[in-house]
Amino acid sequence: MALTKLMRTNDAVVLGLVESLLKEAGIHFFVADQSMSIMEGSLGLLPRRLMVDESDEAEARALLTDAGLGKELEPE
Repeated sequence: MALTKLMRTNDAVVLGLVESLLKEAGIHFFVADQSMSIMEGSLGLLPRRLMVDESDEAEARALLTDAGLGKELEPE
């Protein structure tokens, strides 16, 4: 299984919404860099990377675009 970066954000609200949408759609994901908050003092300055399996990327992009979150996505 190869992962690809779908988005990168330090906005906890956006990240929570995206996680919820992906879970509901049955798309497995991984949030990288969550433990970096310890290094930065929990200020939320360092962005988190949301990764999905390459085979789910197109579906995840379409889902998030339809939800109005297309501007949050990494360029293809």
